[in-house]
Amino acid sequence: MNLLRRALLASIGSMIAWKPLSATESSPDSGEETATRTEAEETSVTPRHVLCFLGKQGDLSPLSDAASQAIRDFATGFSIDEDYSQAEPDDRMSQSFAVCWDRVEADAWSPADEEAVAGHQSVLYILGPSMAQAETVKVSMLALRLIERLIGAGAVAVKGESAGIAHGLDRWRQLILQGAEALKSDDMLAQQRIGRLAFAKRPLAARGYLESVGFHLVGLPEVYVPETAGSERVVAIIDAVAEEIAERGLDLTLKERHASLSFDSPYEVDEFKFNPYGIVRLPE
Repeated sequence: MNLLRRALLASIGSMIAWKPLSATESSPDSGEETATRTEAEETSVTPRHVLCFLGKQGDLSPLSDAASQAIRDFATGFSIDEDYSQAEPDDRMSQSFAVCWDRVEADAWSPADEEAVAGHQSVLYILGPSMAQAETVKVSMLALRLIERLIGAGAVAVKGESAGIAHGLDRWRQLILQGAEALKSDDMLAQQRIGRLAFAKRPLAARGYLESVGFHLVGLPEVYVPETAGSERVVAIIDAVAEEIAERGLDLTLKERHASLSFDSPYEVDEFKFNPYGIVRLPE
């Protein structure tokens, strides 16, 4: 099945079906590299952004022209998907956005955003380039700039399909401003944090865990927290572990958290949500 079609269908489902691969976990205390990790590292799988923009007109040209100009100006490697973009409403969008709204940030969307989704008249998909790990933060900052350009051209709603995350326009504008400030100060850790907040989804339910999805879009492994940690704490734990990996490195974080690195993913390697950098599983 076409990868974009699979991503769109997946974004409409609200639960993750746990589908283990043949991977095994590696303990931070063992010092051993598993065969699974080697296989994962040698795959050609790399992350990429898939962005969905809804327009208020039954005409794609305002958004597609703005996207084409942005691609020429700065968004190198991004491209418009001609197969799934359409100059008419998609009746699945209200359900899809309802599943994908960010429920962590206060006031991440409003009734006006829901109304804009329900009343949209066109849909534009933009595909990002395949990203090497060292380029993920840079490209995610470009994705934010691209979103800014298309909101200015009349996009009424925006969703990141690669992790299934949507914010209202005011929240997107906040993230865009924060990203611009981090770029201006050349603060890579802040850029990575903002990219993670913009394009990753958390928490979602897996078997016995609450998890992140989309951390690969900023070059990080996913973080899985046992359900026993309590839902009121899990987001703070996920974010804290991600910050520790970014600031102090993966190996030290695994050791200090008594965590393990796994490549036992619920996603196939050819899905946009598959994280080639693995999953950090915290102990119960």
